[in-house]
Amino acid sequence: MPRARAYHHGNLKPALIRAAIELIRKGGPQGFTLREAARRAGVSHNAPYRHFRHRDDLLAEVAAEGFERLTKSMNDAAARGATPVERFLLSGSGYVQFALRYSEHFTVMFDRPEVLKRSGRCAEASERAFATLLGFVRNCQDAGNLPAGDAKPYALMAWSLVHGVSKLAISGHLPFASQEQVLEFTALLTSTLAWGMAEKP
Repeated sequence: MPRARAYHHGNLKPALIRAAIELIRKGGPQGFTLREAARRAGVSHNAPYRHFRHRDDLLAEVAAEGFERLTKSMNDAAARGATPVERFLLSGSGYVQFALRYSEHFTVMFDRPEVLKRSGRCAEASERAFATLLGFVRNCQDAGNLPAGDAKPYALMAWSLVHGVSKLAISGHLPFASQEQVLEFTALLTSTLAWGMAEKP
């Protein structure tokens, strides 16, 4: 008889997260149970309860992982910029790139806001992601590219723009045949937004 898949301590949690992502891809964040995640991960139906009391606790871990990857994607994209405004614009492309690559994470992060409160790690990762965007805005303010003052309204404008592009792109509502075209469109939008927000003489 084939042996049951064994998980050493420390391997079960990531295996369940991977299983959840596969199930979200097929049926959305509400379309599975912990029992189904356990079955897909190849463990007993009681095994998930070592880490998660409820399906939403597992979804919160998916969201936390997503926010951490989002922050990395924004920072990695921005690192190619030579000036504060270039880094600000590229961070927007990093946001959209994340959404295109990790659409299951993106869906849980923003379509199930109630799960964010179930995990301290998730809440902290969400705050770090927004703080990253705020940092790019403030750097532009310090360089004179954006008006001085409260950075938050500018960060919210930028977030609203790239988030809208991301939602439209992953749901297939943009008239583009490739991810490269989506990113070119994102670059056009973010540069237009930055021009509109810029300090005028």
